[in-house]
Amino acid sequence: MTTVLQSRTGQSLVPTDLFDRLSNRIAREHDMPVDFAARIVDQALAFLATCGEPHQVSLARSELVDIGWHTFLLYTKPYADFCAEVVGRFVHHLPNDDGDGETDTAGVITRTKDAIRSVGFVVDEELWLALNIQCTDGDDGCRASGERGNENTDSNGTGR
Repeated sequence: MTTVLQSRTGQSLVPTDLFDRLSNRIAREHDMPVDFAARIVDQALAFLATCGEPHQVSLARSELVDIGWHTFLLYTKPYADFCAEVVGRFVHHLPNDDGDGETDTAGVITRTKDAIRSVGFVVDEELWLALNIQCTDGDDGCRASGERGNENTDSNGTGR
């Protein structure tokens, strides 16, 4: 017997008014069409939700998806509520500014897209182009921190 996962969207995880607010802000601040900005928000939400699922690989966001995450972080109360309700813990954003780390950009993006699909989300391929991300090998770089917010080790489910 084969189990078929229903395809979910990140948009389905938040109220419509919040989704629209995030999309409109991105469109305005990044001078892009609202429908493209909405796709970014959708994928950022799917990525964040996937960070709460157990998996054995480090995940990374693309540059476009990171725009959605950054924008959501500005709305601290809805972001904290989303993390508690959807992810199960607060997801801290800890950039890796030194540029050291993961060199297989395409590989980490492919693993991330596979993880997102594995939990039933639709992946918008155009938004996941592997462009100059800064990830730290062996942890979660500019992705999700651990429980204390000062380390990047818990989003991959290994606790390392």
